[in-house]
Formats: sequence, C-alpha cells, structure tokens
Amino acid sequence: MKIMVLIAGMAMTMLSAAAQNQYIVKTKNVKQSVAVKAADSASGQVAEESEPQDFLGKNFKYHSLCDWEPGMKFMVMPEKYDLIVNTFCDSLTDKEVSSGKLRYHIMVYRGHADVGNRGRMYFLCQDDNKVYYYETPNGDFDSYCNGKLGVPTLAFLDDVDIAHEKLLGQRVFTKGDVYRIDTEANGEGYEEVTVEDGREVKVVAVGVGSRSFPVKIIVEDDKGNQFYQIVAMSKTNSGMRDDEFDKTNAKHAFYGSFELANDNMSLSKDITQYLGKLVHTKYVTTMHNIERDRDVKITRLTQFEITEIAPHANSTYYTLTLKDPLSRAVYKKDVTFKNTNVAGDIDGNKEDYFAYLFAMGAGKIVNSSPTMAAMIRAGRVIPNMTKDEVLLAVGEPNNTVNRNGVDNWIYNRSKGKKLRVIFGKDQKVRKTEVFR
Repeated sequence: MKIMVLIAGMAMTMLSAAAQNQYIVKTKNVKQSVAVKAADSASGQVAEESEPQDFLGKNFKYHSLCDWEPGMKFMVMPEKYDLIVNTFCDSLTDKEVSSGKLRYHIMVYRGHADVGNRGRMYFLCQDDNKVYYYETPNGDFDSYCNGKLGVPTLAFLDDVDIAHEKLLGQRVFTKGDVYRIDTEANGEGYEEVTVEDGREVKVVAVGVGSRSFPVKIIVEDDKGNQFYQIVAMSKTNSGMRDDEFDKTNAKHAFYGSFELANDNMSLSKDITQYLGKLVHTKYVTTMHNIERDRDVKITRLTQFEITEIAPHANSTYYTLTLKDPLSRAVYKKDVTFKNTNVAGDIDGNKEDYFAYLFAMGAGKIVNSSPTMAAMIRAGRVIPNMTKDEVLLAVGEPNNTVNRNGVDNWIYNRSKGKKLRVIFGKDQKVRKTEVFR
C-alpha cells in the first residue's frame, strides 16, 4: 500500500512538457544533434555551506545518497557495462528497461521506499513522464545508502546547471596537459590532445559528461582551438572515493584540469554580466598600464574588453582588468557599480562610477597598418602616426600647445623628462623629441 501511495503521488506531479535544454555539448567541428529536456520544476539545490573555503566548496555541495531530496536531477549516461546490465525497472510493470533506451533521459528523484528486504529509489522521467525505480542489489535503503555506490548510470545535473551558470564565459588556466576533443556527434567518442600547461582559455560550453565525472567543460584558446575535460564537482553519485582521484584520475577533479583565473567566481550575477563584454570610455580617464607599470590618460571612445573583475575586501570597489583589442595592452581601473547615496552622489569619485565612465559596445574603430599597430602595442610614437594612433599608443597628453597652427602634445616621463610629439599640417606626427 505504501508503494502504491508513493507512485500515485508521483503521477500527480508529472511534468506536462519539459523545456528544451542542451546538456549534450560538443567541441567545434562536431555537430550537436542530441537535444535533451530539462526540468521546469525546482532543482532541489540546497543551501551553501556556512563557511565555504573555495569555489567548489561554496557552489557544489556533496549530497550523500541518504540525503537525496525530491527534485534532484540526473541524466542517464550509460557506459558499456550498463548496456548489458539494466539499471531501472518500470514502476507499473516491474519489468527491466534497457539503459540504452533511457540514454540521455532526465530523471527527477522522487523519494525511496523499502519493498521486502530491498530498497527502491523512484524517479520521474521527464522525457516520457513515466516513473522508474532502481532496486538495491542487497539490503534495504538505509544499509545501501551509507556507501558510495549510488545509482548506476546517473550523472548529477544540478552540478552541470551550477557549473554552466558560474563558469560559462569565464577565463581559466589549463592544468596538466591531456584533454579531449569530440569525434562523434551522437556518441561519447573522443580523442586525446596535448595542451600546454598554464594556457589561458575561455569556457565556451558546459554540458553533461559521465556518471563518474558529470560536468563536461569545453574551453577555447586564443587561436580558436577547442578541447574539453569531464570533471567531478560535488562528487554526488560519482561512485568514486576521494582517493580514486589521485594519479590517473587527478585530471578529472576540477582543480586537476583547470585553475580559476581570478576571483570572479565570488561575484554576484549583476557584476559577472560585464565579464567578456566590450565597453568604451565616455570621458577621458586615467588607467594603470600593466606592462609599462605607469598611469596613463585614456581618451574618450577607447574600447576595451573586460577580462577580469576582482572585488576589494570590505569595500564596494572592484578592480577591472581591461584589454585593448587593437594594441592588446592591458590596463587596471578601480570602479564602483553603486550609486546609492541619499544625496545623489556616487560612492566615490564621479569618474569611478562605472555607469558614468563606460558605455557598452565598441567605441571608435581605428584602422592602422601592421607597422603602426606594432608600434601601438609597443607604446611607441613614430612619424606619420595619426592622433588616434598616438592616443592608443601613449594615451592622452599631459599638456597641449599650439605653435603657429601646429599641435604639440607634451607627455611627462620619468626622472623629470618629457616627450614632445609634434604634428604636421596633415595632423600626423612629424617628429618627436625628449626634453627636460
């Protein structure tokens, strides 16, 4: 009677139509052709630990089988052995169902019950609205759940969803040197590739991996090459002990394959929306040039890509890392996103307010020859440069003088020296000179 009530309760909560989602992701050049369904209901994600120590501890909580809650999502990802030994039974007929038939189907946990001396874990399949159960091979549910065995074939999708939210678009560094690329559009075929350790890459897709390593993270380097790794985040239902992630499986622990580029993972969603976006300055401002280690004036309409946002401790300020797409020069700028003072003033100097200083989108487009572009990247000014090219190379001048209709731009340099940039009648650089 207890089982019939449980099944009846699950039938009443069946989902009418699942929204489409792409949990199956592939590296470039392999067409994605398998669409799977995702739950519209709550994910069952539990609260964060009270004092998370790092990115994983804060965002990915391990759920022991004993503590599984209704609503937790999984995907059937059978391996070769699972295609021989079936995992699930149809709750209405008690007949075994092929794992191959259920491949890529999403299972939503609905609770457990003991039948005789065996435990049964019930799942509502989003794809066909049927209820299936997994029966413990020996012992009741309480006896079985205390181990790390879990339910075969099931990859924990809550980890995938959280990783998608937190990592997509982020820049990370590779660790180790062996990654994968896809070779099949409709399967898990792959080949291994060697990747330089410490390479900066961008996360371009996050999907489902396998039962043991549920999260598939696809990254792309600055040359457009894509590769991936499947990793365990919370290790929920992984079926592997922690010591099994040593040596050969170390790369399948998140920190075995990837290193976070910055502190962006601790930022709120309102702030992370700016990562990877193009912005341009609305006013002249001062930024710190990393390579040259000095503050420079940046002209209005200069465009940048925001590559990093690092919060200040006990402050409303953040340090932006901004990359000039043309010169590839990297700058730092401290800003605040808050404008909440009662008097209407911003939190800090007016220029520090992000919305005052920056506008979204590309700014002025400067077309330069390869030679001029190389000089801009080197921070040098040479004859025949336009004023826009000079601004990109060395920023706004500290002073300007017009002599007989000819513009002279003056830049302060170290040890009391100054740089004079003299323009011709055609508004291009005629010559430069250093003086005191």
